[in-house]
Amino acid sequence: MFAVALARRVGASRVPRLIRNYAAAPPSGLSEGERTIFQKLTEKFSPAELEVQDVSGGCGTFYQIIIASEAFKGLPTVKQHRMVNEVLKQEIEGIHGLQLKTSPA
Repeated sequence: MFAVALARRVGASRVPRLIRNYAAAPPSGLSEGERTIFQKLTEKFSPAELEVQDVSGGCGTFYQIIIASEAFKGLPTVKQHRMVNEVLKQEIEGIHGLQLKTSPA
């Protein structure tokens, strides 16, 4: 869904090949870190859209997360991010960076 919208916005040739877009169960091919993050966020927020990507080159030190959930409805972005950070507290301790984009579904 997001990849399609992104392709329309920036042109298909500029869409990153590593974007992983999921809305239900994690597909095969995820790294252990991506799978853990995906499962925790899915359990807590039942997201309408969820992307989890290790953008550190596979070493698991920097993740990009895009999540849309009804749980964020009416909340400022800072509170949305705090909610995600609380769920991923243990994982965040072991990584160097997190790029996070949240939105209400």
